[in-house]
Amino acid sequence: MVALPSGQHEPTRRTDREKLFRAAPLLWRALMRVDRAVVAVTGRLEVTGDVPDELRGKPLLLAANHIGNLDPLVLIAACRTRRLAPRFMATAGLFETPVLGGLLRRCRHVRVDRGKATAAEAMGKAVAALTSDDHPVLLYPEGRITLEPDMWPERGKTGVARMALASGATVVPISQWGAHEAMCYGMVTVESARDLWILFSSWLRAVRRRPRLRVHFGSPVDLSDLSADRVGDAARARDRIMRAIAEGLTTLRTGELGAPHHLDPTRPATDKPSPWRP
Repeated sequence: MVALPSGQHEPTRRTDREKLFRAAPLLWRALMRVDRAVVAVTGRLEVTGDVPDELRGKPLLLAANHIGNLDPLVLIAACRTRRLAPRFMATAGLFETPVLGGLLRRCRHVRVDRGKATAAEAMGKAVAALTSDDHPVLLYPEGRITLEPDMWPERGKTGVARMALASGATVVPISQWGAHEAMCYGMVTVESARDLWILFSSWLRAVRRRPRLRVHFGSPVDLSDLSADRVGDAARARDRIMRAIAEGLTTLRTGELGAPHHLDPTRPATDKPSPWRP
């Protein structure tokens, strides 16, 4: 009897994946466990797709659409199911807050000094952070919660594309749907206890409804023919990344390709339709 080759290597792949996950800071793994419990209370997490083993431990960017205030927690929980410990890029202001700043630093998240460095300096620091750690960086190419009329991804910025081209990192698109039902948009900045209550009460209503929180890891985006030095390639890379996210989202929003079933009266909307909507 001859053993199948795929069976021989499967335990090793699982071991390597787990070993890499456990190399993340203990505090971050503990917070991810707490996050998973919060998401489990909030709704029904459904994760499809995966990140290939051969990409793990190498420069890797996870690019996701942004649909609500609670979707970072959903993305973290989804990554945990795939034994990924992603690092978020956060603005310098968050790193300077008394408690949160210390947590971000200890968990090795990536600081972005937008107002204190030139664009070139900021990009250099981002690329250095990406290549100096074995864990992926998770970003939102749109830069904000989508205000597209039907909640399709907005055009997006070129930052993720520029990072990928400058570092040679692989980009894996992540599409998500349902987290917008878990907490309302509310307001741009929280300024009072009433603002907090609006957000918290909307989450309590979601806990009773238990919405489906769907996340899909897509296939890596092919950027091999593009260059960081060629004019226009950053925009081309951005377009491919955003299109891949939208394609994955199409499968998650079956029956909701037009207006979402869940309408949030607190979410403003622009009059610009997404260039990526089907």
